[in-house]
Amino acid sequence: MNAAFLPARTARVFFLPLLLACLPFTTRAGQPAGGERLLTTGAGGYGFTVAFVWSPDSEWIVYDRRPVLAKYDSRRIEQINIKTGKTVLLYESDDEASCLLAYYHPKKPLVVFVRGPSHPTPDWSYAFTRRRGALVDVNNPGKIRPLDAMNYAPPFAAGALRGGSHVHVFSPDGEWVAFTYEDEVLARLADSPVPHDENQRNLAVSVPRGPVRVNRNHPRNHDGDWFSVVVTRTINQPRPGSDEISRACEESWVGKNGYLRPDGVRQARALAFQGRVTAPDGSTHAEVFVVDLPPDLTIPGDGPLEGTETRRPAPPQGVSQRRLTFTSENKYPGVAQDPRHWLHSSPDGSQIAFLMRDDNGLPQLWTISPNGAAPRQVSKHPWGIDSAFTWSPDGKFIAHVMDSSVFVTDVATGRAIRLTSPDRQTPPMRETCAFSPDGKHIAFLKNLPEEGRHFPKIFLVPFAAPAPE
Repeated sequence: MNAAFLPARTARVFFLPLLLACLPFTTRAGQPAGGERLLTTGAGGYGFTVAFVWSPDSEWIVYDRRPVLAKYDSRRIEQINIKTGKTVLLYESDDEASCLLAYYHPKKPLVVFVRGPSHPTPDWSYAFTRRRGALVDVNNPGKIRPLDAMNYAPPFAAGALRGGSHVHVFSPDGEWVAFTYEDEVLARLADSPVPHDENQRNLAVSVPRGPVRVNRNHPRNHDGDWFSVVVTRTINQPRPGSDEISRACEESWVGKNGYLRPDGVRQARALAFQGRVTAPDGSTHAEVFVVDLPPDLTIPGDGPLEGTETRRPAPPQGVSQRRLTFTSENKYPGVAQDPRHWLHSSPDGSQIAFLMRDDNGLPQLWTISPNGAAPRQVSKHPWGIDSAFTWSPDGKFIAHVMDSSVFVTDVATGRAIRLTSPDRQTPPMRETCAFSPDGKHIAFLKNLPEEGRHFPKIFLVPFAAPAPE
């Protein structure tokens, strides 16, 4: 019988059982789905996002205490032991500064997090252009060090930025820190008739070449322990059909040891990111880009590292920005923006994973080489992937949310393995599914009811790779 001659509802009922029987999808044999465990049992909210919330030994998870993830009003950074449930306060602000989005060093007991303005005022409150990175030693809690210097009025200092930094992530060797950046100096020129660069989100990197000292001619200027530079290049109005971008964001380091270039030389450090391009028809969407970084980020390129009163900071000498995907002709062009997700590289650096909608409009997993070529569609699931994602340490699986459950997708075969039972009332949240460094657990969030409100709580689900079929 031809489905074209069936009413739409009848056709769905007729074919759905057959379709599901043929899908590359399973619940792991020998371990029923639904084995998640609530880790945080205290009152209030527990927030994290992206992936790097695990301690190097896979025993602790670091988090902030936001009651709502969309708000930035946490004052505390804590960690919890997944075996004992013990919680440790790492830092609490005593000056009303927001503290959130904490991430672990990959090798040391060191945490970096976002810190908002001290003693915020109506004209200088938390904003994308008014935040910075702070470092706290897990073995010496309560004391922080400034990561990036900020210099909000000229003369500007090389190694200092002039705005706000966000989602600070250590490189796999722990030597550098990457983050997104927006410029307060340029944001304040938004309505100025003077020609100027627009404030646009870019990527920046801090390297341990400080301290960086700045003048005190602005009340919000502050020094930083590391030397910071912008490494991407954006354009006020990208030309349609060009590789120029107006925004760089949602980045990740490529590979634990970089990646191998076509000439056989290893590119030690690179960042994959979403770059917003303008299509030939004038519409905009995000494509996958990579920026290769030189060994020394302190050498100026074609403009001052510190920027000027009307120009954004320029990338250092030797930085190379490249576009990897070209999807303007797709039915649904570009990297999927819903759900919001960060690109992530396989541990060996050979594949960069991202979400892109298939012809049915469903976000699916795709990968592409940092050297370019055609992207590969990894998943063809019956439901769209509904969260940010992470790779397993062995590079074989990607963890994500789908159909109100936590899944892993086998990167080689595209087969999905459901790890938790579907929860339609309080489904896993979209912010992350974070594999532990040892690959034995995945951390995620659920928004649970509590005293008439909902608060994000941290859950764990164990994972063991299934035996080969």
